[in-house]
Amino acid sequence: MNPFLSDNIRFLRKRKNLTQQDLADAININRSTLNGYENRVSEPGIEELLKFSTFFHVSIDMLVTKDISEMSEFQLSQIELGADPYIRGSSLRVLATTVNNKNIENIELVNEKAKAGYKLGFADPEYIKVLPTFHLPFLSENKKYRTFQISGDSMLPIPDKSYVTAEFVQNWNLIRNRHAYVILTLDDGIVFKVVENRIKNEGKIILHSLNPEYKPYEISVSEIKEVWKFVNYISSEFPEPSLPKNELQQSINEVKKDLNEIKNRLSLNKS
Repeated sequence: MNPFLSDNIRFLRKRKNLTQQDLADAININRSTLNGYENRVSEPGIEELLKFSTFFHVSIDMLVTKDISEMSEFQLSQIELGADPYIRGSSLRVLATTVNNKNIENIELVNEKAKAGYKLGFADPEYIKVLPTFHLPFLSENKKYRTFQISGDSMLPIPDKSYVTAEFVQNWNLIRNRHAYVILTLDDGIVFKVVENRIKNEGKIILHSLNPEYKPYEISVSEIKEVWKFVNYISSEFPEPSLPKNELQQSINEVKKDLNEIKNRLSLNKS
């Protein structure tokens, strides 16, 4: 008997507050048959597995290979929504994540040193477990966040080595144009860019930098592993002051005055 299947069916049924009779009627099988499945007396065939998969929005692979009861509330809610992060295809990849002792999602920190490992271990629960975690009380407990340390000057004025916190995006069709995202890519790893969404018509996105010295470039959906929407950033670098208009004009006038004095001195020296 499969060690996960019976427990998963029972767990998902009770999560929906259904009796055995309710579920049996919904998928058109006998209650006694369902009772046998839940108590490991018998196992469903492929037709019944498809019925359970369709009703609960869970792939057959997940039903028979995962302990669904150990998933976090965020993961379960994503499954129940039936979202597909790869736009096409039949399998739903569940985000590897961690929770605290109250089953609340942690914010995992992917710092500069961890970025190379994250590229390979992003889907490995064991790797995600070793990342540092924290919480920000002003963020929603019903959403999934992760913090990435960025590098380089392509997103100035957001400084190099800033910590960018972002929200997990399950449905990539909902990526908004001219908004900033952290993208985990197949070749370049973690990149932080302003995105132009062309997935629906062209199967790709265009990545733009805030720094005009960097040119935009495109990547195909097949090159994307994860998408995270920018929420906020933390930096130890103090920003340059922005002078008020009257102070700026005063500074310009002082520069002009200094230039005129230099010109006068040069003229006197020539004479």
